[in-house]
Amino acid sequence: MIELPYSLIIEATEEPDYFGFYSPDLEGFSGIGHSIEDCLYKAKWGMKEHIELLAKQQLPIPIKNPDPKIIVQNERNRAAA
Repeated sequence: MIELPYSLIIEATEEPDYFGFYSPDLEGFSGIGHSIEDCLYKAKWGMKEHIELLAKQQLPIPIKNPDPKIIVQNERNRAAA
């Protein structure tokens, strides 16, 4: 069972113990971890904190994703063309 309120994308980097993650459902939410499990743990608690900050700042809170996905992929090259 996925225990996240929003989908999560975890990206592997060239470093074997460095992963980035973000949620396509939760604008502005991202982080880093040293393993996939570390990313999942940090995302679970980080999403909770992110939502609390949005509420505190009276900003819109996205509706929870009823069918969240976790995608693990290689880091995409985001260099400007």
